[in-house]
Amino acid sequence: MEKSLAGKVALVAGGTRAAGRGIAVELGAAGATVYLTGRTTRSHPSEMNRPETIEETAALVDKAGGRGIAVQVDHLVPDEVRALVARIEREQGALHILVNDIWGATKMEWNKTVWESDLDYGLRTLRLAVDTHAITSHFALPLLIKKPGGLVVEVTDGTNEYNATHYRVSFFYDLAKAANLRMAFALAHELEPHGATAVALTPGWLRSEAMLEVYGVTESNWLDATRRQPHFAISESPAFIGRAVVALAQDPDRERWNGQSLSSGQLAKIYGFTDLDGSQPDAWRYVPEVQDAGKPADVTGYR
Repeated sequence: MEKSLAGKVALVAGGTRAAGRGIAVELGAAGATVYLTGRTTRSHPSEMNRPETIEETAALVDKAGGRGIAVQVDHLVPDEVRALVARIEREQGALHILVNDIWGATKMEWNKTVWESDLDYGLRTLRLAVDTHAITSHFALPLLIKKPGGLVVEVTDGTNEYNATHYRVSFFYDLAKAANLRMAFALAHELEPHGATAVALTPGWLRSEAMLEVYGVTESNWLDATRRQPHFAISESPAFIGRAVVALAQDPDRERWNGQSLSSGQLAKIYGFTDLDGSQPDAWRYVPEVQDAGKPADVTGYR
């Protein structure tokens, strides 16, 4: 890949795995210096109890051609986020791209009402998904707006159009993802006078490490999962949303997207990037038109 982002500094908050890892690696492939944060290191696992670490992601960024800098941060702790941003400013003098991809929830109680759900964990989910993004933006944006042209990406699940009309199978999950969408809208208004752009960005059906485990497949044989779930044929790798972020960061006219809700599949059609297999999966057209409509799985015209 052309090193179009050489000299640019990115912070991927929540870069341990899944979309965050994919975004960090693709930014690295475009030549960026990427600070990536998370709670899981080789010596200190987080409550998620998964094997992926921030050090692994940093190594993948380096391998891709960028510079990966792993920093253990709990984004619910303001002092840790403040120290992170101070370090970026001290070492780089600037921040050009902020990706808020923090999640960290260990479980979701699907198909339970709010009164049937575990209240303590539901509120914990909201803190992990909402408070972390607000805390990170509070400390990182003063550095990002020191120079015009900054980009903020709020990673969520679902487009504004889809989430506005579909219940996301859990009160707390629904609320968390709606909040991330609204954050991008609010930040767009606050950043516009400073020449910066904020967007909400969603992947489609993401082949995260955890999702691959659910279906007992790997990235190399993921299609085998369609025997159990035919609609998994529309799924995409974490690299796809990473390439969407790179395309936005490269676009000198990206302010046209300010405040909007975007998807990886939508941007692929506009910018021309593809997933690892050369396809352009457009999950947020497919899901309502095929999956939710109860039609047989058929990705023809959707990837």
